[in-house]
Amino acid sequence: MFSDTLTAMLEGVKARIIHVETDISNGMPVFNMVGSVGNEIREAKDRIRAAFKNLDISIPASRITVNLSPGDLKKDSTAYDLPIAVGLLGAMRIFPEENTQGVLFLGEIGLNGEIRPVKGVLPVVRTAASEGIKECIVPRDNAFEGSIVPGITVRGASDLNEVISYLSDRDEDILPSVYTDPLSVLEDNKGYIPDFDQVRGQERAKRAAMISASGFHSLLMTGPPGAGKSMIARRIPGILPPMNLSESMELTSIYSVAGCMPKGKALVSTRAFQAPHHSITRQALIGGGMIPKPGMISLAHRSVLFLDEVPEFSREAIESLRQPLEDKSVRITRLMHSVEFPADFLLILAMNPCPCGYYPDRGRCRCTDNEIRRYIGKISGPLLDRIDLCTELRNVDISEMRTAKSGLDTKSMSEKVIRARNAQNARYEGTSIRFNADLKPEEVEKYCRLDAECLELTEKLYKNLNLSARSYHRILRVSRTIADMEESEEIKRDHVMEAASFRPDLDYFK
Repeated sequence: MFSDTLTAMLEGVKARIIHVETDISNGMPVFNMVGSVGNEIREAKDRIRAAFKNLDISIPASRITVNLSPGDLKKDSTAYDLPIAVGLLGAMRIFPEENTQGVLFLGEIGLNGEIRPVKGVLPVVRTAASEGIKECIVPRDNAFEGSIVPGITVRGASDLNEVISYLSDRDEDILPSVYTDPLSVLEDNKGYIPDFDQVRGQERAKRAAMISASGFHSLLMTGPPGAGKSMIARRIPGILPPMNLSESMELTSIYSVAGCMPKGKALVSTRAFQAPHHSITRQALIGGGMIPKPGMISLAHRSVLFLDEVPEFSREAIESLRQPLEDKSVRITRLMHSVEFPADFLLILAMNPCPCGYYPDRGRCRCTDNEIRRYIGKISGPLLDRIDLCTELRNVDISEMRTAKSGLDTKSMSEKVIRARNAQNARYEGTSIRFNADLKPEEVEKYCRLDAECLELTEKLYKNLNLSARSYHRILRVSRTIADMEESEEIKRDHVMEAASFRPDLDYFK
């Protein structure tokens, strides 16, 4: 007896349909699993045997062969438990074979028959819908996650008995379908983010943060401990425009594959703020593993990645950011396959000016010149050349903290950011460009046109500041963003001067 059941395997943040072919034939009693399966799948037969015993289901003393096709793809996940169990039950004719046609199954099975949540349900359901599959049965705890995909019926099951009963009678009261309107989720889920008006006396740094958010430009903040670097970084998600449905689905897919979806949530609807500790490894930051999983930079997709005390990170981890900053994605290659994870993040860096944090205040700083150079030199020139904005924070005097007005607040900053984003959306409509920071050198010439006065100014800057070609183009991109914030169609002299003032001083880092 033969049955064919549908499931899926993850490839990055996408999925591929897999056929679980089950055959029961005469011969020595054996349970073989083939098709480039890993240890987690091989262990499935033991979980299924125990679950069937506890549900009073007898497995025939026959030769059982389960093939996961296509067989040339490496597969390893507990999510294959449910489709293998359904395939075996179908081959045993516990329910009509046609009741499983066009249905995709996903889930881990406990020894008592419980169906437990798995990773990657959203990309699997999206792939199933695009392939014309009409129905998915997933763990009940994952049902909300899959329910936001239109054009497909998603049912959540809590145990194997429910699945058997449903496939026997096709009674929708046993496994009711679940659907969630994604637009309503986007409107309802508004997380709390602290306000910029709580940051006193750092108006230039707040201005840099606003420019960074407007054009998705990377930002480096330097200054002594307690100056407000982390305060500013944590408030940046609050001035980014609200996520649209496409962005939310992208980020939710990454969270789903990584197994980071909050329980009971259908969608990640707010910008993420990822702030890894400086002890993080390169693999945890970039992603990897035998079966590649997304790293911290992918979890910060369309959101903020904040590296505090960046010189304390390993050189290997820091340098691994260079390629994703340019390509907006990271490709992880293994012997038999490679996967690509999106990684279009807003990079915010913060660091002290020296190991103790108080340079150039020689009244408090006890670091030697060699110690300062060695500390600052941990950030390489090629990485700094990819940083668009740099600003220095100073400690705020107590009298200024008590009397100074709060200045820029989140609401006013957010309005300018959205205004700049709207200008970019209109300018780049019909292209693959999303932000000014995405402009390639040939596109800079097209979208960042300068008048004669600005051309003369940029020539002087290029020579006097000894700029690289990359640094020159980055100044023009930032100038374009500042002009958009001021609702100016033309890039003016003041815009170029302000952009140049935020350029990282490479001589300082030598």
